[in-house]
Amino acid sequence: MTDAARGISLKKILTHRLALPIGALLALVLLNTIARPSFLAVSLRDGQLYGSLIDIIRNSAPLMLVALGMMIVIATRGIDLSVGAIMAVSGAVSLTIIKGSPNPNDLGVIALAILAGLITTLLFGAWNGFLVAVLGIQPIIATLVLMLAGRGIAFLITQGNITTINSAPYQFMAQGYVIGLPFAFLVAVVAIVVVALVERRTALGMLTEAVGINPTASRIAGVRARGIIWGAYAASGLLAGMAGVLYTSNIMAADANNAGVNIEVDAILAVVLGGASLMGGRFTIAGTVIGVYTIQTLTSTITFLGVPPAVTPVFKAAVIVIVCLAQSTRMRAWFRGRASRSAGSGPIRRESAETPALVGAGEGKA
Repeated sequence: MTDAARGISLKKILTHRLALPIGALLALVLLNTIARPSFLAVSLRDGQLYGSLIDIIRNSAPLMLVALGMMIVIATRGIDLSVGAIMAVSGAVSLTIIKGSPNPNDLGVIALAILAGLITTLLFGAWNGFLVAVLGIQPIIATLVLMLAGRGIAFLITQGNITTINSAPYQFMAQGYVIGLPFAFLVAVVAIVVVALVERRTALGMLTEAVGINPTASRIAGVRARGIIWGAYAASGLLAGMAGVLYTSNIMAADANNAGVNIEVDAILAVVLGGASLMGGRFTIAGTVIGVYTIQTLTSTITFLGVPPAVTPVFKAAVIVIVCLAQSTRMRAWFRGRASRSAGSGPIRRESAETPALVGAGEGKA
């Protein structure tokens, strides 16, 4: 391979939309492996897999569900700040029904409780969509309303108490294993597959991006922008509701005050780290998945290093700064200029100020 070919290959790698999330995840894995060589070790006991990597994929399941919904909303040039409160409502509804049942271990009761929680959160998501798509309220304001009111609703459902239950089937949702893998991880995988099929195997994904790029132009072209935006927020509410079920299943309690706190920040960070843009119009499912595992690995690393949980947001803020720099037009032009000089391809082409600040803009969809 010639030097020019190597330079071109390096340029493609550095400017690919998945370069940043994959590089960040590999760096964290390398850091953990150096600090504790047993990090990559996975053991099999009683037909179940155990290890640090297994803990990460299990604990990241709620964030994965929330991030997938957030990804769809961001693609429409929106934002959903209410996902944490929706998680609290979902857990409150489900556990209140189970606790009020004479037999908390009845599978029918468990199914009814989960279904009631999901329907409630679906309606909450549809309410957000109504405010944004129909009434034209700014997404950050529309979802801020439910972000504040949602926890109040959860408090009313639980009567201000932490609702606890003792139900083995419900506990299985977050702590059980199927074919050696955590059930929560399999739930996240199913959600990823469903979102991928709907958004990438149908025209809906292209229409969602079209609405995010230019809602007015897409509406003139015949795209039902209002319905797509409405559906995006409904999907976000539904996925956040399932995340709330997994969260309460893990601790076997509905805590309206702490359930899903700040998870909207982690979800937004995971989506943007994965290569999406807050300007809307572009998203990548693979990037979001990698972004979620990167955030969860970062959280686990901070905990392992003995850093107090209150300091964790400082490290996440540093990641946000790095992501913003990596997505900036000037930084990407600098990297491309370095690759061009290595390839001997001539002067650096300056990007216009109107170029969207996207990692790997113009690359193929993931």
